[in-house]
Amino acid sequence: MSVPLAGAGLRVLHLGKFYPPASGGMEAHVQTLARAQAELGAQVEVVCANHSVDGAGTSHEFHGKSPTREDWDGPVRVVRLGRAASVARMDVMPDLPRVLRRALARGVDVLHLHTPNPSMLLALDVVPRLPPVFVTHHSDVIRQRVAGALFRPFEALLYARALRVLATSEAYVPGSPLLRAFRSKVRALPLGIDLSPYLQPSPEALRAEAHWRAEAAGAPLWLMVGRLVYYKGLFTALEALARVPGRLVVVGQGPLEAQGRERARALGVEGRVTWAGYLPPDALAGAYRAATALWFPSNARSEAYGLSQVEAMASGLPVLNTAIPHSGVPWVSRHEETGLTVPVGDAAALAVAARRLVDEPALAKRLGQMARERAVAEFRHEVMAARSLTLYAEALGRPVPTADSAPQVAPRAAAGGV
Repeated sequence: MSVPLAGAGLRVLHLGKFYPPASGGMEAHVQTLARAQAELGAQVEVVCANHSVDGAGTSHEFHGKSPTREDWDGPVRVVRLGRAASVARMDVMPDLPRVLRRALARGVDVLHLHTPNPSMLLALDVVPRLPPVFVTHHSDVIRQRVAGALFRPFEALLYARALRVLATSEAYVPGSPLLRAFRSKVRALPLGIDLSPYLQPSPEALRAEAHWRAEAAGAPLWLMVGRLVYYKGLFTALEALARVPGRLVVVGQGPLEAQGRERARALGVEGRVTWAGYLPPDALAGAYRAATALWFPSNARSEAYGLSQVEAMASGLPVLNTAIPHSGVPWVSRHEETGLTVPVGDAAALAVAARRLVDEPALAKRLGQMARERAVAEFRHEVMAARSLTLYAEALGRPVPTADSAPQVAPRAAAGGV
């Protein structure tokens, strides 16, 4: 007799900002969660903004009007709303009211909003009756203080209507005024990813690993992954590189790249920096396998979690991160357990931590092994999806899915190997 799927019959509508191939942590999370919930039997739809004028590329910077289009990502229906304009990170999407009405009319058991997401949030605020609302609070608005203050009442209005507010980690809650205001309905749903590309690398990933090892030429290879924006700590990484041997591979694009190149020249390290831009998944997986450590020197609570840490950990790679107060970053990769944690903005401390890994290979090996174990235990996408369905069921007063209905991971995936 077959075991019923945990999400059988549940109709879930996710409202995201964008959706892959658009880049970004929230975008990747929405896709991963939607697919994994569908694998557990839920009927899943995603409504988001269309990042691209022509359907190509990964950037979600506004480069002109885009059309509304619908496609399918496996079993997940994806409606990408055309953008007419983007003002102060708020996307103007004329089709949003019509598309939202149609999606709700198809029947929704759970409406799951991912924030910060001002356009979607405002649209929901004016809908008089909504299905049960769940909100994943990915991060506070940190830098845009004026806009954040003006927008806060609208956030509070929807959060008050939500059945549950989901934080990406318990560590983030005490430092968030919005989450503290709704503490009684806040629950933790740690982000997870599909670990298989890192636990079981493809032939293309192994070829990429060989390429990156050749690039390093026997020296330490330091890796930094993420959009080149203010809170990623790019300049801290460049200053640390001036104090350690090896090459830094910067994976990502963003508005600070030109300034970063200038800083590298000023520090005399431009010959030891590879500006890799966006890397396809196999090339990135190979880079993780070849690297000595992931550098994750983020400097603000805008960085609430850091999924690239999980990718590195699943690859058996130690993480050098920062002790951002009330952020999930040092919770994801723990000091002296899966990596080393240094003070925020301290290039000298980052360099000292990097040198420890070079000078103490046994430490680097132990941290890498424990990183992989923690990734498998805590950050698999199947675990995240099962937890999400449990949170839905508890809040809705439905039977809670049992462990028997959750997917099992093959032992070889859990063991892995570098």
